Amino acid sequence: MAKISFVGLGVMGYPMARHLIKAGHDVTVYNRTTAKAEQWVKEYGGKLALTPREAAIDADMIMSCVGNDDDVRSVYYGENGIFAGVKKGVILIDHTTASADLARELYQAAKELGFDFLDAPVSGGQAGAENAALTVMCGGDEAIFNAAEDVLKIYGKAVTLVGESGCGQLCKMANQLCIAGVLAGVSEAVRFAQKAGLDVKTVRDVVKMGSGSSWQLENRAETMGENKFDFGFAIDWIRKDLGFCFDEAERNGAKLPFAKQIDEAYAQLQQRGLGRCDTSALIRFLDDK
Repeated sequence: MAKISFVGLGVMGYPMARHLIKAGHDVTVYNRTTAKAEQWVKEYGGKLALTPREAAIDADMIMSCVGNDDDVRSVYYGENGIFAGVKKGVILIDHTTASADLARELYQAAKELGFDFLDAPVSGGQAGAENAALTVMCGGDEAIFNAAEDVLKIYGKAVTLVGESGCGQLCKMANQLCIAGVLAGVSEAVRFAQKAGLDVKTVRDVVKMGSGSSWQLENRAETMGENKFDFGFAIDWIRKDLGFCFDEAERNGAKLPFAKQIDEAYAQLQQRGLGRCDTSALIRFLDDK
């Protein structure tokens, strides 16, 4: 079994690291809020590191899952960063949803220092992390992906090498565009059904059997109809991710007019104090202000 370090114990990282130690790996954890890492060790065992550098020492593989580009840089660079403690030949895997530019930057930096790096953002939300049912989208070298694949499958139901460095993040951007567009359709469908006097659960159960089916419909339509939005993936986060999509589209020439309309709707919901609500709260945009 490998010596694995996991940096970042948020709603995704906490259960992902748990799956690794339950699979028999020797796991060390680091979290910016030390109390959370202490709680993880109390629950599952393993070791506690007080800095990313300390977590990296003697590790065979290091996973990170933090908030944004700045957070990723903060745990990789500097005298207390991962790069300062990692040994030669280690595989570094970043599960953060971040920019493709950052993925390419870290890939190059790792290569120059004698390490290997995969960008590997995940989809499936908190439930996917809890149930080891994540979709993992990887960018990097095929040989390194092959070496890491079995470990990634501990919490990933689908683990795919999409292409070279940065391609995992680009695929995640496409994923987020799908989520935003589907939620817009589900939002209008749910409110339409309610206005028409239909039972949302019945409509959901019928539509999911046909071509209108989607994960968002199956898992969020009923709760959207009940105005329940206390799930894991917040409006604040989807807007961050859509920002990456817009930046990349500026470079590659893609047109994203529908996504920009949805992003504006989310921006208005943030202004109404709903930024920490689940993305399915998009339906609230259809309500009277």
